Amino acid sequence: MNPPIRVLALHAHPDDLEFQCAGTLALLREAGCHITLATMTPGDCGSAEHDAEAIAEFRRNEARASANLIDADYLCLEFRDLAIFNDDESRRKVTEALRRVRPDLVLTAPPVDYLCDHEMTSLLVRDACFAAPIPNYVTRQWEPAPPLTRIPHLYFVDPIEGIGRDGLPVAVGFHVDISRVFVLKRQMLACHGSQRHWLRKHHGIDEYLESQARWGERRGREIGVTQAEAFRQYLGPAYPRDNLLLELIGQDGSGGAVVPTNSREPRGQGTRGTADQGEA
Repeated sequence: MNPPIRVLALHAHPDDLEFQCAGTLALLREAGCHITLATMTPGDCGSAEHDAEAIAEFRRNEARASANLIDADYLCLEFRDLAIFNDDESRRKVTEALRRVRPDLVLTAPPVDYLCDHEMTSLLVRDACFAAPIPNYVTRQWEPAPPLTRIPHLYFVDPIEGIGRDGLPVAVGFHVDISRVFVLKRQMLACHGSQRHWLRKHHGIDEYLESQARWGERRGREIGVTQAEAFRQYLGPAYPRDNLLLELIGQDGSGGAVVPTNSREPRGQGTRGTADQGEA
């Protein structure tokens, strides 16, 4: 029996994934994939009432509760809010995380978004996907995991509200119909109760769950369904070009269903790494 496809969803902060791709993650879990939700930081700046360490612990627990709803793992790479930089040490740390999780498919932040942490996460994950299979690329971490056997499939989630820093729309590569699992996606976001208070204080937003629903409805209207999420596949040199994500969930990217093929060669990134990802 072939091992399950391994999926890593790595964004900047707790609740980013729940806004942008939790429905797709739920569908991938239904398809038999092993799912890991990961955040670069524990969201240590996401409070006006608690100090950094207190809110970080709250938010790690919220993220674990969300992951548990789809029987997924959760890990935090323990960067800090507004302190994610595209440098040598950070690239090696993210590469080590990929080698330990050993994903076949990676979802991450978009290259252009409203927040620096999102954009730096996107750059680091993109380059870590490329570096992770290179045997001579040493991560300098404790008990390093072996290199991956291949570059994983890489996808960018939507930027917030589908726009870049300049306020202009960012192109969509394809859509995923999440109408059937939207209630579960909403439950996952509801696990992040601390952020309703923070967003009301800092962003002036008091419709945490409703804003998630409205954006999903907008993407859904684009393909004639109730709720959808949008993605772009990264197709740079050496990266896989077949759309494994759509194949796994049996969709065509435009609101239609397809029959998943069973003709693929066995996948898998080899021996799974060990060690606490918080120390990666």
